[in-house]
Amino acid sequence: MTAQSFDVVVVGGGHAGIEACHAAARLGMRTALVTMDVHAIGRLSCNPAMGGLAKGHVVREIDALGGLQAIATDANGIQFRLLNRSKGPAVRAPRVQVDKDTYPEWMAAALRRTANLVLIEGSGAEIHTRNGRIAGLTLEDGTRLDCRALVLTTGTFLNAIMHCGLEKTAGGRIGEKASTRLADSFLALGLETSRLKTGTPARLHRDSIDFSKCLIQPGDDPAPPMSFRTRRLDVEQVPCWLTRTTPHTHDVIRGGLDRSPLFTGRIEGVGPRYCPSIEDKVVRFADKDHHQIFLEPETRDGVSYYPNGISTSLPADVQEAFVRTIPGLENCRFIRHGYAVEYTCVPPHQLAHTLETKDVPGLFLAGQINGTSGYEEAAGQGLAAGINAALALKGEEPLILGRDESYIGVMIDDLLSKDHREPYRLFTSRAEFRLLLRCDNADLRLARHAHRIGMIDERQFDQTVALAEAVAAESDRLRTTPLRHAEADWQAAGEIGFEKPDHHSTLAQVLSRSEFDLDAFERVAGPLTRRLDDDRLHERYREQVEIEVTYAGYFEKQERQVARMRETEHVRLPGDLDYMAIGSLKFEARQSLARFRPETVGQASRLAGVTPSDIDVLLVTLRKRLTA
Repeated sequence: MTAQSFDVVVVGGGHAGIEACHAAARLGMRTALVTMDVHAIGRLSCNPAMGGLAKGHVVREIDALGGLQAIATDANGIQFRLLNRSKGPAVRAPRVQVDKDTYPEWMAAALRRTANLVLIEGSGAEIHTRNGRIAGLTLEDGTRLDCRALVLTTGTFLNAIMHCGLEKTAGGRIGEKASTRLADSFLALGLETSRLKTGTPARLHRDSIDFSKCLIQPGDDPAPPMSFRTRRLDVEQVPCWLTRTTPHTHDVIRGGLDRSPLFTGRIEGVGPRYCPSIEDKVVRFADKDHHQIFLEPETRDGVSYYPNGISTSLPADVQEAFVRTIPGLENCRFIRHGYAVEYTCVPPHQLAHTLETKDVPGLFLAGQINGTSGYEEAAGQGLAAGINAALALKGEEPLILGRDESYIGVMIDDLLSKDHREPYRLFTSRAEFRLLLRCDNADLRLARHAHRIGMIDERQFDQTVALAEAVAAESDRLRTTPLRHAEADWQAAGEIGFEKPDHHSTLAQVLSRSEFDLDAFERVAGPLTRRLDDDRLHERYREQVEIEVTYAGYFEKQERQVARMRETEHVRLPGDLDYMAIGSLKFEARQSLARFRPETVGQASRLAGVTPSDIDVLLVTLRKRLTA
């Protein structure tokens, strides 16, 4: 059979694969996306929602870098919320409930419209190399795809087994088979692998739920868009609902543990600590008499509800028994039972920051194959892998985002520098510079990268630059204008409890006072000086000015921390450095450095077992090599 030739082949049509193939094609590479079922592209296997704490940051960053996830979320969202609205800007995050039927349709249509991209229905079977580099892929039907870069985004499908009670079947998702031949070929490359586990709850019929026993959770009005490119959302929102387990629920669950694959040893893979199954929560947190459950609609007009919080692999009869002890679910009907999936993944210390494998040039890995959980984490990796595959083939500098630049950079660095025993999940607490890495400024942070590599057009870049310049100019004006030079409405000030400050105070100092938000400030000191033509941009301009002025001192402190970190962060470590031969290093540090082979001193400093004194030894060693 004649081989088809591509620059980049992406295997897997999930959230990582979508962003990888779209990015590679957008950067001019002839690209193929191989997926078992073109109708399953972008399928929401678990919770039909995007965003949340830290995850919403990643979706906004994908959007800023020219990816699809945020704009697709806005096009298919049925409920929009900004979490932690009353808290500081570092931990505010958008979260959107999306329609699980229309979202995949939108994504598939978007990929079909993408120039340089071909969709191929099939399953990978054998990976080919030539002189140690990636050369191509053969599909199970014998089709040969030659390529210069291969991006594997196989999700939970490599040697996947589904568990429901003591029954187990091969497959990475209900109704979809596992990828076994590809897994065998992959193992032949000599990469280290491990097993992890994920799971999903039952699906319940809307008409069998008594919502009068649940607490309603409406969306925000007006609906906050996920994408910076969405100018306005005019959408009828669907509510979610809140209920909880009871002590009776926990008793029923404990009574079924003897048939749980998790507690009888049938599941060997480790599940996510921060999103455990309900049986795991009941055992680990035995002192708690309830756990919250969010009842979330899976579609706008359909009948399926997702009970977020009760992921399980217990037998079907036990699932039905414990769910019907929950308020509002006493008479619920099951559309589908919950199950767990155990799958093969690749410990990501074997990757470079580009997500290319260190030992097989041209092979990139992204998504759950790297031991992560979540649509957002997968999409962020897919975007990075697709971009870097294309840049490598073009002979251009890679896109490596720093921990001080993005949550995507934090995630990739964490994956490469830590020994992961469970699926990795992002949190705002993982970012040491999270006050600088906010959801609201992702485009301001990343536009120059996206523009440099060609992921966003001139118009989008110019708009972002104009916004940044307007915010900087207005922030400077407020910091340098004394109150005595401004027209102030002291009657309005008195109405909101404002006490007149010293006349030498600047407008910025007034805005920073706790009794003021921007609306109150403008009533007293007059409007901001700029009026941007686009309503959404003007709203963002006002938001950015308020944040920049109010938190200026905190920003300056974090920027000083970033400057100190950068002094050694990007110092490169030679790939041939023999750590075991550096006797001045502690043995634990030598082992860790030899295993992870960090690319920079900054990455080395974050390895377990490596102390500041070990970093000093490394820096001395590097200086000696340079002067030798």
